[in-house]
Amino acid sequence: METSEFARHLDYFCELRRDEKTLVLPEITFDDGHGSNFEIALAELTQRGLTARFFITAGWTGAKAGYMNWEQLRELAAAGQQVGAHGWSHTLLTHCNAQELVTELQTARVTLEDKLGMAIDTMSLPGGRYNATVLEGCKAAGYAQVFTSIPRFELVPLGAMVGRLNLLSGMSLEWIAQILDPESGKLQRLERQYRIKDAAKRALGDRLYHTIWSWVNHGEKPEAEGGLA
Repeated sequence: METSEFARHLDYFCELRRDEKTLVLPEITFDDGHGSNFEIALAELTQRGLTARFFITAGWTGAKAGYMNWEQLRELAAAGQQVGAHGWSHTLLTHCNAQELVTELQTARVTLEDKLGMAIDTMSLPGGRYNATVLEGCKAAGYAQVFTSIPRFELVPLGAMVGRLNLLSGMSLEWIAQILDPESGKLQRLERQYRIKDAAKRALGDRLYHTIWSWVNHGEKPEAEGGLA
């Protein structure tokens, strides 16, 4: 989203924190470690005295164009922002074998800790994908909390699995206010929709689900019959 829209969201979140009657306070998270996190988001957050969680794809840091380097990430952490892991290469963890899971989970955590000189005990799941094997792998790799893509309310203190809602450009403050109002039921409906889609992904597989989704929503037919295999 544009910086101006992001700034309006942050101003609204600050208003909520000043309102003693507010029951739901949003937390802010970023995935991947894009350069705009350092170049834009950090300044906007610091200006308002806000902190966020930045989940970093360790193998992209200092290696992939457009993403933060280690000096920038260290400066972001030194400014009081929280840092967690987002895998090594952003591979969907449900697609990994045992050795790949070690790389995506343990190698990513150890690398971040070595480069930043701080403990890393939170993990954001790439694509929101997980199963029992992935969750066990996260526990074995030393993560105390796993952040998902399930849109839902969370109680404080946060538990071992934390849901989140992805905010996109064009989502108005009025819409966000309704989402944060438990009585509106909007977030609960989004959670039900998410779980239906997740069940479809598990039943069909990621590739077939994406093919059907693209066909239904954008009229993008498979390139060949083999595309549905």
